[in-house]
Amino acid sequence: MKYSFLKISIPLLLLIIFMFAVTSEFIQPAPEKKLTIATGSENGNYYKTALEYKKLLESNKIEVTLLNTAGSVENIKLLKEKKADIAFVQNGILDSSETDIEFLANIYYEPLWIFYKNDKYKIDYLIQLISKKISIGEEGSGTKNLSTKLLNDNGITNENSEILTLNTNKSKQMLLDGEIDAMFMVTSHDSPTVKELLENPDINVLSIKRAKAYGQKYNFLEALTLHEGTLDLYKNIPDENINLLSTSANLLSNPNVPEELIRIFLKQVKLVHSKESLFAQENQFPNLLNTTLKINKEAKQYFTHGDTWLESIFPYWIASNIDRLKLLLIPLLTLMFPLFKGVFPLYQWSMRSKIFRWYKTINSIDKQINTAKLDELKKFMEELDKLNIEIQEETKVPLSFMGEYYNLMVHLELIQNKIKNRLNLTQINY
Repeated sequence: MKYSFLKISIPLLLLIIFMFAVTSEFIQPAPEKKLTIATGSENGNYYKTALEYKKLLESNKIEVTLLNTAGSVENIKLLKEKKADIAFVQNGILDSSETDIEFLANIYYEPLWIFYKNDKYKIDYLIQLISKKISIGEEGSGTKNLSTKLLNDNGITNENSEILTLNTNKSKQMLLDGEIDAMFMVTSHDSPTVKELLENPDINVLSIKRAKAYGQKYNFLEALTLHEGTLDLYKNIPDENINLLSTSANLLSNPNVPEELIRIFLKQVKLVHSKESLFAQENQFPNLLNTTLKINKEAKQYFTHGDTWLESIFPYWIASNIDRLKLLLIPLLTLMFPLFKGVFPLYQWSMRSKIFRWYKTINSIDKQINTAKLDELKKFMEELDKLNIEIQEETKVPLSFMGEYYNLMVHLELIQNKIKNRLNLTQINY
């Protein structure tokens, strides 16, 4: 029975596979599993975060290339030139006029840190930096973009101050050596540079008194408070509450990135950033807040509705391929329905053929009984006895077909009795 079932089911399965293979030719092929991500410098938090993404994505069989850059401005350029698929960009640099870049997510807060030399006086307002020597971040960085906005708001320009565009490491060293008066940097609170400068008694950090005012002027900025002792209770770092201005790190993409890659990328982003952190509650990030950019369709779908039903059952790429072929289900089912209707009659025929094949021998003997001689009758009897044993050993059928089986055995016995009667008559005549 098992063998016959396989004879039926295997061709049917092969037919289904063939139909999927043919119809899948009319569906857009699966995307190439490659992503290029523009990060920032190797010492920056963007690059560190991108390494986490890379590890998770490569475990999902996606090849990831990381591009080291000067920062947000250069990353935007790479997106527009289609040299990067996804990029880290500081919030607030782009506005709604950008149509060839799409927004994927806010991923974490990026506070603005303003460190200055401890010359025994305290700075509470940005305007007090006028006439000073200030580093505002290197060309192409988000730090320079934000710093320039804030300094312009306070009337600080190259005409009344010396403004330098240096990278973080160079700025830090010059500040420690007393070669500049202040430095701006936009980075996460867990940056080693931030902790080093906060621990240094010769360096102060500006606690911005009007942080909320800046937050009201720029919707991409938010006022945060770093409380006394938060970073190190033992050393009491910082040694007082600090008012910070914070933007957020954004992930942007060019519109040509396939939806499947965007979705699996965002799944890894959620794994990395949904945990509680110093300034954020659990599941606060990633989100789609505080942006004027066009939101990627797949990002909006994912962050609004989460995983699909298929993704909750199958690994992502299996669920994705099933989803791509879903348009074929209706014509496929329409085509398969008559095929499945024919399976049961085919199965019935297969089971009955196991029984009916014996009738050929029985019928042949039955036709010869009336004209057979004594020796032939004995030979027929022996043949039917052997046939009886063969039928019992070889004919295995389900209970639902036992009626046909017992009919066969009755007919066999009927022919045997017919031969016995002929034998008796023949022997009497002899």
